[in-house]
Amino acid sequence: MAAFLSERHLATLTVVRPDGRPHVTPVGFTWDGDADLVRIITFAGAVKVRLLSSGPLTAAVCQVDGARWATLEGMATVSADPDRCAAGVARYTERYGAPRDRGADRRVIELSVSRMLGRA
Repeated sequence: MAAFLSERHLATLTVVRPDGRPHVTPVGFTWDGDADLVRIITFAGAVKVRLLSSGPLTAAVCQVDGARWATLEGMATVSADPDRCAAGVARYTERYGAPRDRGADRRVIELSVSRMLGRA
């Protein structure tokens, strides 16, 4: 599973809104198995950021490649902390290449994984 989660694939992030409706969006993400943490870099104006700005919400990241798939579930938060954003950008760069510079607009979503499902 760790190898599959390090390959260059996109995924979907699903954030469950307070009213129970899902918000699903395509994302690049990184997996930190030592911390059981998914990181997703984004920008301040994204809907997912606005949803998470009021506090942690249940979320899932799902990556699919043919018959291989992985879903990582847990609670997600968003941060503008420069150190956390830099960690997210550094890991993203390793997996996908350097992202566009967002400056002060950069945000990082951190999903604390409590459940993993899949077939890798």
